[in-house]
Amino acid sequence: MTIGIMEVNLVDAHGLKKSDFLNKIDPYVLIQYRSQEHKSTIAKGQGSNHKWNEKFTFRVEYPGEDKQPKLVLKIMDHDTFSSDDNLGQTTIYLKELLELGVENGSAELHPQKFRVVDSNESYCGDIRVGVTFTPRVETEAYAQDFGGWKESQCQNRRM
Repeated sequence: MTIGIMEVNLVDAHGLKKSDFLNKIDPYVLIQYRSQEHKSTIAKGQGSNHKWNEKFTFRVEYPGEDKQPKLVLKIMDHDTFSSDDNLGQTTIYLKELLELGVENGSAELHPQKFRVVDSNESYCGDIRVGVTFTPRVETEAYAQDFGGWKESQCQNRRM
């Protein structure tokens, strides 16, 4: 099994459908990979072109439990006086990217547009995202950072 770091570059979104009666949306993105989740900042007052230019990192084990690893981006509209509205989502399948990263020492999916769809699979706009995967070499220091076996052995000797 290979352990590495996946970096997600959330760039921007265009053409997101408005959910509020005032026709203003303040979108943010929930980025999910397996049990890990990150939340972007809220893009306020940017009209119909929303920019984030934010990077998020995830710890990746490949191959893992699921045969088709994926990154899910849920676009939400922040509301002050009511619950946030779901504007749509996109799914990025990662199997080929992770395989290339393991083979070549790293792999990159340059920022590109992905279609945002709602629960009825209707088109809701586009979001631009890039993804990079870099495997880590398992060193003693790296294993200790994640509470690895070597750390446990050292602690047992002290007792």
